[in-house]
Amino acid sequence: MTGSIIIGIAGGTGSGKTSVAKAIVKDFSEGQTIIIEQDWYYKNLPDYEPETVKSWNFDHPDAIEFDRLIRDLMTLKSGKAVQVPQYDYAHHRRLDETRSIQPHRVIIIEGILIMNEAAVRDLMDIKVFVDTEADIRFIRRLKRDVKERQRTLDTVIDQYYRSVRPMHESFVETSKRYADVIIPRGAHNRVAVDLLETKIRTLLSH
Repeated sequence: MTGSIIIGIAGGTGSGKTSVAKAIVKDFSEGQTIIIEQDWYYKNLPDYEPETVKSWNFDHPDAIEFDRLIRDLMTLKSGKAVQVPQYDYAHHRRLDETRSIQPHRVIIIEGILIMNEAAVRDLMDIKVFVDTEADIRFIRRLKRDVKERQRTLDTVIDQYYRSVRPMHESFVETSKRYADVIIPRGAHNRVAVDLLETKIRTLLSH
């Protein structure tokens, strides 16, 4: 299969990117769409010492192996399967196991930094930015990191002030200017999601 289209969904941490991606997948036929997460491509920390983890900037572009992400997207777009990395958020290292991803007609890549990287951005047929208020994004991230990533309240707050907020201002918010579509309120904005799906179906029909 060739001729896949790539939809990029960016936005701040906790903005609702994943919810928008899942809303799109739900409205297409099974097996027609696939979601690829930027966070799968986190680089391994050099060691797992507490001070290393505390000082590591997970929200800077250098924390992501974008070269591999670009290769994988190009391979999928050409109609070939890829083995994508899987990341252990509790131990900040990639798992030994990879995940096999088959080509799909619609490939959705979501992540906070994907539209900041020109080489990734250039592969996208549609560029989407999910725009959500900072306080809502912070609360969502706090709940996620404590529940799903075994973080403490204090470490999440410290990381937010130390790196999440400044990196958002430097790399995420500035990438909004590249978006074809800006969706306020995430997946709750059904009008915007429906319009996006209409555009995807138009591209698929060509």
